[in-house]
Amino acid sequence: MEVYAHWRTWDEARTALAAADLTASGIDLVRLERAAVAAQRWHGDQTRPTGVPYVEHLLEALEVLVRGAGETDPAILAAALLHDVVEDTAATLTDVEAEFGDEVAELVDWVTKPPVAGAGRQAKRAAKSAYLRRLRDAPREAVVVKLADRASNVQRLYQMPPDFQRRYYAETVTYILPLAEGEPWFAAWYATWREEFAHLR
Repeated sequence: MEVYAHWRTWDEARTALAAADLTASGIDLVRLERAAVAAQRWHGDQTRPTGVPYVEHLLEALEVLVRGAGETDPAILAAALLHDVVEDTAATLTDVEAEFGDEVAELVDWVTKPPVAGAGRQAKRAAKSAYLRRLRDAPREAVVVKLADRASNVQRLYQMPPDFQRRYYAETVTYILPLAEGEPWFAAWYATWREEFAHLR
């Protein structure tokens, strides 16, 4: 299973993109840089549960799309960098739309979990399941963003606590793998991932 974790900063990603001449396939580095800078601005010094800067997760999702799936759609790539700003920062969909247009804002909206204020663990899990089921009706572009987001989250699942690993593995198999069926590259990657972590069944 290939792990996509080579780009830890936007400078590293931009250098790799330029060196690979991926712009010839339609990737707009200027637009991507605007999204990367905005994501960094909104997420600030946030970190992931593993302690790494939050931006690394966003760049992993981007790398999955570009180096893995060969995605070049500018809205999808921008949305990958911005997919958590509404969920995890003070940014709003209006902010995203103002800077990046309605198409990117719509994709971010699709992959943003709705807030569950003051609810217990069971209510939060039920709301998350409903959100994941709703993605079955999402446009292809939003599904691809979600697939890249989850690929980043699960590619090093072994770094998380054992109880979380089992729960997240089951959730991914139940909700995410069916979404990947229509995307050949993602279907193949997730099949390999599933075998890599088969001990969590």
